[in-house]
Amino acid sequence: MPRTAAPLLASHSPNSPVPRAADSDRRRTNASVILRSVLEHGPVARSTISRLTGLSPASVTDYCARFTELGLIRESATPQRSKGVGRPHVPVDLDASRFIVGGVHVAVPYTTVALLDLRGRVVAERRIGHDGTHPSLVLARAAAGLDTLLTEAAGATPLGVGVAAGGWVDRDSGTIVDHPLLGWRDVPVRELLGARTGLPVHVDGHARALVNGERLFGRARGSRSVLHLFVGNVVDAAFATNDEVHHGPRSQAGAIAHLPLRGGTEPCDCGRVGCLQVELSERTLCRRAREAGIVDGVNPTHVVTAAERGNPVAIRLLTQRARMVGRAVGLLLDILNPETVVVTELGVIRREDCLRALREEVGDARASAVVPTSFPDSVLAVAGGSVMLDVLYRDPLGV
Repeated sequence: MPRTAAPLLASHSPNSPVPRAADSDRRRTNASVILRSVLEHGPVARSTISRLTGLSPASVTDYCARFTELGLIRESATPQRSKGVGRPHVPVDLDASRFIVGGVHVAVPYTTVALLDLRGRVVAERRIGHDGTHPSLVLARAAAGLDTLLTEAAGATPLGVGVAAGGWVDRDSGTIVDHPLLGWRDVPVRELLGARTGLPVHVDGHARALVNGERLFGRARGSRSVLHLFVGNVVDAAFATNDEVHHGPRSQAGAIAHLPLRGGTEPCDCGRVGCLQVELSERTLCRRAREAGIVDGVNPTHVVTAAERGNPVAIRLLTQRARMVGRAVGLLLDILNPETVVVTELGVIRREDCLRALREEVGDARASAVVPTSFPDSVLAVAGGSVMLDVLYRDPLGV
């Protein structure tokens, strides 16, 4: 059943002059930095926000009043005593109880649907296996799954839905332009899912979504430049500098599937050998594990389970893969030189020996810059939700 998103406060009255574009941009930027300050430091006094952001106390007070009216923030129950003379400061904090966002991550074998609060914490999550991969079927089941979660979360108001997927995803049009492993081309995800949910829908690639999740809620908060490498069935990357994720024309940035990987041996459909995605994909890992008699299916977590039970071949497959991921990271470090590199890869998330192997391949001088995802137990749910939460924190008054 279609739902109605939460109404947000108008930023000016119908009788007031239409604001100039520069004024509108300035208000949006100010609103963003103030709400981000509450996210990062709350509970926090308004005077502290003013000092952190460089905005006047009057501006901070005005925006906080708007956010309070919208229900995005609330005053803390415990006032903070001032070091000087005067009344105690009443700090403000996010109100994480009133609003939620939906998150959808479309993977090759299944779709993850979730609800997240305004701090990026997963409130509810469900995995929906693919009986077929036709877009209308997958998205219809995702909408139904979201509807079930929203019904169970009665009392919380949805602001919208974020959708993340691999492949070529055009954020501006809300379209999955090309996802070869799913066989999707030019799928209008925003239009299809929006019609089924009745909510605003925003769509982006999962590596870019996770960069936003990391800079808002994770280890990369405060980093001046961040690279995210996603290694699953799909392998892609995203890069952000000064809080801006690079998308490129039609959001094609981060397509690294066919970068050559030194030492690679896997033949690729493109006709070459050792392309990054075919070499590192979970499909390749599972095929090698089946050939070694470790597993009999296509679930990469079974390889990790075998390694945890001490199977030496499983351990070798995972650490070798981590070393190859390290080579890919080293290549991207040479090109982009980011301050922080976040890697989402199953072995690196679950095993210290894999993280160690990756860092050894990167080299001592840069190893400390490489960290695993901040969301090891909910990375796909966070990817979907972060698409919508990034929109909220960039324009809190205009979602």
